[in-house]
Amino acid sequence: MQVGVGPVSFSDLVAVARDGAAVELTDDALAAIDRARAVVEELAAAPTPAYGISTGFGALATRHIPTEQREQLQLSLIRSHAAGSGPEVEREVVRGLMLLRLSTLATGHTGVRRETAQLMASLLSAGITPVVREYGSLGCSGDLAPLAHCALALMGEGEVRDAGGTSVPTADALASAGLSPVRLVAKEGLALINGTDGMLAMLVLAITDLRRLLRTADISAAMSVEAQMGTDRVFSAELQELRPQVGQGLSASNLVRLLAGSGVIASHREDRLHRVQDAYSLRCSPQVHGAARDTVEHAATVAGRELASAVDNPVVLVSTGPADGPSRVESNGNFHGAPVAYVLDFLAIVAADVASISERRSDRFLDRARNHDLPPFLADDPGVDSGLMIAQYTQAAIVSELKRLAVPASVDSIPSSAMQEDHVSMGWSAARKLRRSVDGLTRVVAIELLTAARGLQLRTTTGDTAGTSPAAATGAVVRLLHEHGVGAPGPDRFLSPEIEAAVALVSSGAVLSAVEEVIGELS
Repeated sequence: MQVGVGPVSFSDLVAVARDGAAVELTDDALAAIDRARAVVEELAAAPTPAYGISTGFGALATRHIPTEQREQLQLSLIRSHAAGSGPEVEREVVRGLMLLRLSTLATGHTGVRRETAQLMASLLSAGITPVVREYGSLGCSGDLAPLAHCALALMGEGEVRDAGGTSVPTADALASAGLSPVRLVAKEGLALINGTDGMLAMLVLAITDLRRLLRTADISAAMSVEAQMGTDRVFSAELQELRPQVGQGLSASNLVRLLAGSGVIASHREDRLHRVQDAYSLRCSPQVHGAARDTVEHAATVAGRELASAVDNPVVLVSTGPADGPSRVESNGNFHGAPVAYVLDFLAIVAADVASISERRSDRFLDRARNHDLPPFLADDPGVDSGLMIAQYTQAAIVSELKRLAVPASVDSIPSSAMQEDHVSMGWSAARKLRRSVDGLTRVVAIELLTAARGLQLRTTTGDTAGTSPAAATGAVVRLLHEHGVGAPGPDRFLSPEIEAAVALVSSGAVLSAVEEVIGELS
C-alpha cells in the first residue's frame, strides 16, 4: 500500500499488519516530510532553545543541549526509552503501530528526514519486525517504550524477527535485506516515539474482529433460538421500530433472515399457550448484540478521528501563507491517549456482556428442565456420557475472566517523569486486555455454535420435531461444522480438538461466510 498525507484506512492497516502488505511513501508525503524537516533544521541552527530539538526531554526539558551533543541526545533517548519488559507483543500489533507511526511522519508535522521515514517503510515491506515487549507504555507521551523498540531497529540496534519469524540481531536483518541503518539527528528520536500508535493499532484490529464476531454471535443466537424451540416473532421489524436503537434493529433483522424457512420454528409457531415468552438470553439477543454493535461503531468513529491525526510533541507547523504566521514548532498534549483508552475499555465491556449472554444460551441446552425434551447435557447416553457438560464449564471460566478484563484501565493513572507527566491514560494496558477479551469472546461464541449445532441435529432427528428441517442459513453452519468434525451427536469423545476447530472457524470468518453464501451479507 501507499502511505500519503491522508489517514490510513482500517482495511489498509489490516492488510499491512496481518497480511504482510508492502508499504511505500507517496511523493506528496515525501514533499511534506521535506518541508517540515527544513523548519526543524532552521530551528536547530538558531541560538534559542527549542523543545525536542535542542533540549532534553520530559522533566529534563530545561537543559539546553549544545550542537555537538545533539546526535548523542537522539541515541540516548531511544536507547533509554527502549525499556520494555515481558513477553513479545504479537507481530500484527508491531506492524500496525509501525504503519501508524509512518502515517504520522507522512503528514509533515514531525520533522524527520525522508530517509528515516523510508527506512521504516522498508522494514515493513521486508517483513522485518522489531521485538517489542508487553510492558512499558503508560499511554501518555505516546506508547514510548514500544515505539522506542521500533526506533532502535532503525538505528540498527536491538533485536528483530525476520520475514520467516526467526529472531536475529537487527544489524544482521538489515544487511540481509540490503538496508542500512540511519543515524538519528535533531528531533527525529522524539518524533519516532511520541504517538498513540500501539493502542490505536490494537483498537482498529479489535474493531475489525468484533464486527465479524457480532454477526457470528447473531448466527449462534439464531441457532440457539431455533434448537430451543424459541419464537422468532419477537424479532419482527414492527417491534424493533418501537425502540429505534440502530444496532438492535440490525441484529433483529439478521435473526429474522437467519431463521427464515425453519421447519423447526414453523412446527410450533402457533403454540402461544405453552410458549408465551422465551427466556431473556433468547428473546433479548438483539438488544444486547445491538447495544454492542452501537458501541463498536462509536469506537470506530473515535478510531477514524485518531487515524486522521498527526500525534507528536512538539509538532511542526509549516506556514503556507501570511495567515498561518511563521513556520514553527509547538508543544501540545495530543499524545494523551484518553480518547482511545476510553473506547478500548468500552469494548472490553461489550466483549464480556456478549459472551455472557452467549454462555447463558448454551447453558439452557444442557438442563433437561429448560431444553424442551432434549437429552441432559445433549449426551448420547446420559450418565454414561457427560455430553457437553464441561464445554459449558469452559465457557463459564472464560466469561468470568472477561468480566475481570472489563474493569477499565483508563480510570487508573500513575504519575511519572518526576511529576512532569502526572496524569496518564493507560491506553496501552486497555488495548492489551481487549485483545484477550476478543479472543475470549471468540471461544465462547464457538462453543455456543458447537452446542447449538448438536442441539439442532437432535431436534430434527428425535422427538416430536423429527423430520423437520433447520433454516437454510443455520443448516449451512451445521454442515460446515460437520465437515470439520464439530458438533455431531454421539458418544463422548475428546472434546478439546473439536472446540479448537470451532474457534478456528469463527476466527477465520468461515462461519460467517457459510451463512452469507446462502442468504447474502448480514448487517
